Amino acid sequence: MSVDTTADTTVLVVDDVAASRYALGAVLRRDGHRVLLAASAGEALIQLDLRLRTGALPDVALVDVGLPDMNGYELCRRLKASPATAALPVVHFSAASLAPADRCRGLDSGGEAYLTVPAEPEEIQAVVRAAARGARDRTAAQDHAGRLTLLAEAVIEVQTARCLRELAEVAAVGAERLTGGPAVVFVPGADGALHHGLSRRRTEASLPGDEAHQAVARLVRRFISGRGRIRSTVVPAPLWPPGFFRPEDLAGHHADPDDARLALARTAEGCFPVCIATPANGTEPAPGTAALVDRLAHATALAAEPLLMYEKERHIALTLQHSFLPARLPPMPGTEVVVRYVPASRHTEIGGDFYAVLPTDAGLLTAIGDVVGHSLDAATVMVELRHALRAYCLDDSDPGALARRLDRMLQRYHPDTTATLCLALIDPDTGRARVANAGHIPPLLVQDTGDARYVEASGPLLGLGLDRPPPTDTALTAADRLLMVTDGLIENRGTDLAVSMEHLRTAAADAPLGVTDLCDTLLNCFGHERDDDIALLALRLHKSS
Repeated sequence: MSVDTTADTTVLVVDDVAASRYALGAVLRRDGHRVLLAASAGEALIQLDLRLRTGALPDVALVDVGLPDMNGYELCRRLKASPATAALPVVHFSAASLAPADRCRGLDSGGEAYLTVPAEPEEIQAVVRAAARGARDRTAAQDHAGRLTLLAEAVIEVQTARCLRELAEVAAVGAERLTGGPAVVFVPGADGALHHGLSRRRTEASLPGDEAHQAVARLVRRFISGRGRIRSTVVPAPLWPPGFFRPEDLAGHHADPDDARLALARTAEGCFPVCIATPANGTEPAPGTAALVDRLAHATALAAEPLLMYEKERHIALTLQHSFLPARLPPMPGTEVVVRYVPASRHTEIGGDFYAVLPTDAGLLTAIGDVVGHSLDAATVMVELRHALRAYCLDDSDPGALARRLDRMLQRYHPDTTATLCLALIDPDTGRARVANAGHIPPLLVQDTGDARYVEASGPLLGLGLDRPPPTDTALTAADRLLMVTDGLIENRGTDLAVSMEHLRTAAADAPLGVTDLCDTLLNCFGHERDDDIALLALRLHKSS
């Protein structure tokens, strides 16, 4: 079936001869074109400028080469040199008998064709139709290439999303750019909830509530069930909850409800799909746009799979950490001990920080450490280390002996894993403290006089099997506070750890008296939006009565 390429086509005829100008106009009108007439190059440029302001350039310019104020070749060059009119196809014509070189000159100036008039009306009409059709094909190809670029950019944004909520948001912005209208994206979470993302045209104000989200979930399950991994469908307004595309008005009423075009994609049978919803009412998107939105939905589903797995893994790891790292400790005779644990910000990876406070026959054993790595494996090894420490200290609570045994345990059962650990065995009666360090930040001794110093204790990481120096002996008084921290509190990329440790020492020295105030002050100073977990343990001896 042939396509009518003359519908809605406007032709600008530029000819200084009035009879020829009107004759060409009549020929083109009989073929269904709208016609604009100009008697000179200057008049043509004025008309084009006016049409540019209204956004309605003609589809073809039919230009006489022998214009009085500017020849047709120069006019063509000027049109092609301007970005605003470069895509306008130009067909040169002349009533004079010209050599082939003149035709070549017209084509070299940017013209699409060359006519010698008088010519048969059918030839004039066919040449103009061909020029308009070629221009439309080029425009369509450029538009499609532009949308493919937008899709590529959106896929890159989707692939770099750090969490499911951010994934939904960047996918919604990408869908808006592809369709030119509002969009909402739903991504399933590990707990069964739906994360939604809105395009920039829609704010969080007056969003539909939980009931509408549940209705969306039911619709999505219904339309994807047993239908493969990618599907597009249109949901009529009575079924699609109002308010996702446009907010309600001041009276609390939503605008006329929209049908919704859904692009659904999932990575495996049985899993809840990603859903990209856009309005199906009003202006139809450009041809091929729906297929591009489907591709974006598929890319979003692929990106959601590892993020969903990570979210589940993170939940398990945090559950492990919270269950084995109590926020409050039972009373320890002769001492006051305060602990703090702050997980890394939600978008960062799982850490392996841990602490322990264990009563032994030789005194109170305190430990703080960090398994190297960020994964469920790191959290699991953290639990194993903590359990092993509890068991080993029943036989021998000496920090040096414990560090050696834990080092061998890691080498035997987790040869690819290392950990930092600092152990301090404190006798509450005498104040004697024995410290062994395995690659960790050493304990900080904070005095009520406003001074603070690090205990000189060092040694290699656990898991390397290297020789260890003997533990360091020091003494605590009732005016001292022993502070042990993980590097997540102070470590900053690009800053030497020694500099950060000095900042910590200064802040601790200036902190209010008391172990609780010490921990809270340091968290207020250093503990905001950290990229790693934070653990603190502060201890002081009770003053003897």
